[in-house]
Parts: sequence; C-alpha cells; structure tokens
Amino acid sequence: MPTKEPSPACQGETEVPGGIYVHIPFCMRKCPYCDFYSITDLELLPVYLNALHAEIRLTAAENNFPCDTLYLGGGTPSLLGPEALQRLIQEIRCRHPLPENAEITLEVNPGSMSPETLKAFRQAGINRLSIGVQSFSDARLQFLGRIHSAEQAHATIQAARAAGFDNLGLDLIYGLPDQTAGDWAEDLEQATAYGPEHLSCYILSYEPGLPLTRKLHSRLFTPLPNEAVAALFEQTIAFLSTKGYEHYEISNFAAQTGLRSRHNQKYWTFAPYLGLGPSAHSHQDGRRRWNHRSLSRYLSDLAAGRLPLETEEILSHQQQILEAVFLGLRQSRGIDLGWFDKKFKMNFQEVFAETIQRLHQEGFLQVTAGHCRLTTTGKLVLDGIVDLFVAGL
Repeated sequence: MPTKEPSPACQGETEVPGGIYVHIPFCMRKCPYCDFYSITDLELLPVYLNALHAEIRLTAAENNFPCDTLYLGGGTPSLLGPEALQRLIQEIRCRHPLPENAEITLEVNPGSMSPETLKAFRQAGINRLSIGVQSFSDARLQFLGRIHSAEQAHATIQAARAAGFDNLGLDLIYGLPDQTAGDWAEDLEQATAYGPEHLSCYILSYEPGLPLTRKLHSRLFTPLPNEAVAALFEQTIAFLSTKGYEHYEISNFAAQTGLRSRHNQKYWTFAPYLGLGPSAHSHQDGRRRWNHRSLSRYLSDLAAGRLPLETEEILSHQQQILEAVFLGLRQSRGIDLGWFDKKFKMNFQEVFAETIQRLHQEGFLQVTAGHCRLTTTGKLVLDGIVDLFVAGL
C-alpha cells in the first residue's frame, strides 16, 4: 500500500532520518561514459577495506543524526563479495546504528556474480538491489563499453528474484547515437516485463575528459539530436505511466510511493547524509564536505589517523535557497511552498514572481496546490530554469 509522501527535512531537524553512502571505488573495467571515481587495481581492495573500517570508526563521533538507509555504490561494490560486505554492514550497524527495517541497497552489475553469490548477499543483510542493466541490446551495451551481455542482464534479474530480492531497481541509459523510439520502447518493455519495483532512466551525457567524450570530439560518432532525446524523455514518462510507475524525480520511477528509493530521497529533501570512501560527500545542517577523489590520499590520511577530507563548506543562506530550488524542481511534486516559506522566512511566490510568471507563460512551470513544479517540457531544461531563479534572487 502506498505510504505518505515524506516532507522535506528542514535544517537542524536531526529527528528526520538521514542516510549513509559507502563508495566502493573498484571496477573490473571503467565504462567510457562514467564520471564516478573508480580504479581497476583490485589488489588494493584489502587495504581499502581496512581504511574504510577506520573511517567508519572515526566518523562515529561526528555522525550525530539517526539514519535509516545504507547505500553501497561505486564502482562495483559487489566485487567485495558477501563475507566482506557482511562485515562492513555489521561494522556500520555497530558504529552508526540502523533500525531493523533500514533500506540497505547494493549496486550490482550483470555478469559479475553467480546466483549463489546473490543469495549470499541477501543473507548478508542486503534487502534492495540496484542492477546496472543500462540496455538489453548487445550493440548498445558494446557502445557503452559494458562488460556484460543482454543475456547476462536477463539472467541476473532472474537470479535476483530467485535469491529472494523483492525490491529491485533497474538502471537504464537512453539517448544513444541513432537510438530510435522503437529501440527505446524495446528496452522499456523488457525491463518492465520483470516488474521491477524501481526504474532509473538516465539520459546519456558526455562529461569532459572521458573516453566517450573524446570519441565524440573526434567525430567518431554523431550524438542523438536534442529534439530526439527530448522525445525519448517524453516517451519514457508516458510509457512507464501506462505500466503503473510513478514518475517522482526527473530520472526515477517507482511502482508505488512506498517503493521509491528511500536513500536517494535524502539528497533531494535536505535530509542529512554521511558519505564514506574516496570522493564521497556528506551533508548536515548546511555543512557540506567531501573526501579526496584519490584512493592514495584517502589511504594515507586514514593511515595517519585523520579523516580523508578534501574540503568542506558552510552553505550561505542564499546557497541553501538556490539548492532548495534546484532539488525541489528535480522532483515531480515540486517545491513545497509552505515548507520553503517557513524554512527560509520568505515568500517564494513574491520573491520569484517575475521568474514564475515568465516560466509559466512559456509552459515550463506551474504553481498548483501549494507546490511549484516543472512541466514535462520544463524538466528537459532544468539547468537553464535554475539559472533564471539564480538571476531572480
């Protein structure tokens, strides 16, 4: 049964449960489109795990807020194996207590584990899987540099169900060169045939300095035109709606409200969260900090008994306002105007009256039932819309 939609956390409201993210920066092979920090030297796994356990202990004193989600991401966190993951979860539960009903998510890649391993993950305490399928087309998987096949993707989903996982999330990527509406419909059909509780559908982006971006600049392929990408975005929303999925965030869909990613909602609702591992970010009460994006610096700091912080910042009042606008507009529910006015002691509709009027007239934004939300067209140009709010503040 759907649960009540959570209200955004307010600054200082430590009774609002937070989340813990653990970054496992290891991959068998780096994908050419991925900008997340990872390395392929698996021999460093044991020394990394020792350092990670040290960071868990060091952060225990500072983590003074309750948490009800744990997300193990990467990289490819399943490379740790069931025993190491079980020890890791036990260490976190010991130092950063989690309730029995905590959502514990593990990212896995198809073809990187056996059915027996999936069963062991379930026994180790993992109750939610996020499977990096990306596509059910071997040709598109090859373009993306994935190491698994479409057949392995199917097998992994089936094995996950057989292992007892009743909360599955599938990740898909679209907007690839020459991808048609029919191609994308085929991926969506195959994904929804398994009845996953959650779907994340990401538009392929070309981040600076990555191998796929270099190929683009070398004109080795032609990117899909923006108009075609926009059409696929609208197709995604329409198709998944017919299958009963709720579009609750720009890239995320849930079979029902209670099956949204509880952890990811922490990032969008100002809830506190703790990040562990290289490049991981943390946030609490307007204070944001992040770890070194370097395993060697991460290891050396922890070996010296120091937290591996690269930097931290205290968000100004204006920065918090703009972050609330950006994060609120990412969500289909939009910005809760009552919450916003109370939190920032200002009237959203008065402060941004000119911006709201302009965006409404252009069909990008609407204000209804106490919420300011983007239309489907508006979601396609979120960054540009946020820039207008920045200018209007």
